[in-house]
Amino acid sequence: MTKKHNYGRWITVALILLAVLLYFCVPSVKNTVDTVTSVLGSANVDAVIEYIRSFGAFAVVVSFSLMVFSSLLAPLPAFLITVSNAAIFGWWQGAILSWSSAMVGAALCFLIARALGRDVVEKFAGKGALAAVEGYFEKYGSKTILVCRLLPFVSFDAVSYFAGLTPIKFLPFFLATGIGQLPATIVYSYVGGMLTGGARWLVTGLLCLFGLGIFSTILKQMYDTYQAKKAQK
Repeated sequence: MTKKHNYGRWITVALILLAVLLYFCVPSVKNTVDTVTSVLGSANVDAVIEYIRSFGAFAVVVSFSLMVFSSLLAPLPAFLITVSNAAIFGWWQGAILSWSSAMVGAALCFLIARALGRDVVEKFAGKGALAAVEGYFEKYGSKTILVCRLLPFVSFDAVSYFAGLTPIKFLPFFLATGIGQLPATIVYSYVGGMLTGGARWLVTGLLCLFGLGIFSTILKQMYDTYQAKKAQK
């Protein structure tokens, strides 16, 4: 381990510990995080839109922060923020905001994994989520990042975390992420900007089904891994 890597590791650990201390020791921080988690976890796009709009002139900053936050905590549905951004700011402005903030989130996932290793990353992304994308890396090698970004049923965040555990360099990862993430961002943004009422609920429901597909894939991978270990005993 190089001296530079050591510094990066300790800085990352210090920032995570600071975030944990703020959450448990500062009530306003805890309330904000709990509210954000509740709003995103509700899978209610109207609730997300209302929450972001409530910040007025700071809505862009709040939306950007929400996307990064949802990227770090993989189970939270980032597509709700993408759809909401389009509804609030217009589809192409929302697409730019969603894409750029998602890129920052992906970069942070990669750097955290590179600095802290798999054991810590499993706490953020989930052991099953990492196991689910591991097969793609074994199958596609260096093309995995681009391939997985184009698959709607593969967790973007888990891919970013796992990429940081591989020898892939940051710049190729970042470029592949940017290219691969663009189509889904444009589609979700167009949906959010053009649809209203029941139509938006219908499409949001379909996107939630994609999320359930990801969850099912993770559960299957966990079961297969358990069965394989059981057979080896």
